[in-house]
Amino acid sequence: MKYIPKTMHAVFLTGHGGLDKLEYKTDVKVPIPKDDEVLIKISAAGINNTDINTRTGWYSKNKSNAGGSWSGAPLKFPRIQGIDVCGTIVSAGSKIKSSRLGKRVIVRPMQTDPKNPKKPNMITLGSELNGSFAQYVAVKSSETFHINSKWKDAELASIPCSYSTAEGLIHKVKLGAEKIFINGASGGVGSAAIQLAKIRKAHITAQCSSSKINEVKKIGANKAVSRESNLVKELGKNKYDVVIDLVAGKNWSQLLEILKPGGRYAVSGAIAGPIVNLDVRTLYLKDLTFYGSTYQPIEVFKNLIRYIEKGQIKPLVAKTYPLKEIKKAQKDFLLKKHIGKLVLIP
Repeated sequence: MKYIPKTMHAVFLTGHGGLDKLEYKTDVKVPIPKDDEVLIKISAAGINNTDINTRTGWYSKNKSNAGGSWSGAPLKFPRIQGIDVCGTIVSAGSKIKSSRLGKRVIVRPMQTDPKNPKKPNMITLGSELNGSFAQYVAVKSSETFHINSKWKDAELASIPCSYSTAEGLIHKVKLGAEKIFINGASGGVGSAAIQLAKIRKAHITAQCSSSKINEVKKIGANKAVSRESNLVKELGKNKYDVVIDLVAGKNWSQLLEILKPGGRYAVSGAIAGPIVNLDVRTLYLKDLTFYGSTYQPIEVFKNLIRYIEKGQIKPLVAKTYPLKEIKKAQKDFLLKKHIGKLVLIP
């Protein structure tokens, strides 16, 4: 067994608010795995919108930020955030086979509630559970997945949250060889959705900032339009079988206009604002189906493992940062000038 220190470096979230609520610590106790858990020495941890949303209390619908976690319950502080993990299992609880030791793994971000395994409860790494913005993390062994891949640690750490969110959306709408429109296509989830839609042989139109159009096409989009575009004028009405939305905001109603009658709309983000204007007549007269997508059945994550091992998807890492530079990394993340993922190295 490898030497395991008693303390580690970690970033504490001490409350909802700005970057001042992030405290880099060098004397945090290394967690001890329970009987059904493993201890992972973290090699890399991706940054995601949810890290910012959880810190600021964005998930809460009231001014007090109560209910600021994924589950809607008040967040417990201090909390170690971080939903993306790549690392090596260095110790294990009494119920775990010793053969798991030394395995390089990634961790499923949206985990199963052992009390209600078939219910879509939100037990999320870095929100309800301590996460990856640290040197070590203890998680249930059943939520860790070994991958046969030559990818670098930072590349594997770019996968769990973004790609499982994208695969969850595409899995939910049962996408086939159809026409799909992806709103917010240059971020971690959007760029993943392009690759995952390509596996289904879909024809992809992507929306992003005008400066990123060429890069989005290189990822695999058949066509790309700027976020300033009038979608109805540029693309026409009733053109798409599926819309994947990660943005929402003031132009949201245009997304329904470009959907064909009987089309499917799926959403898992609202970076341009969560309040939208819906004309219910559009919904029922066009026989549209709406999907909210947060909870992911375990087959979604297993799909990702298979895609990686078969070489069907590729990682998109824009930049890496030392863990202690988390504030700079989150500032850069909010500028949205990158394509793909920013990753922290403990």
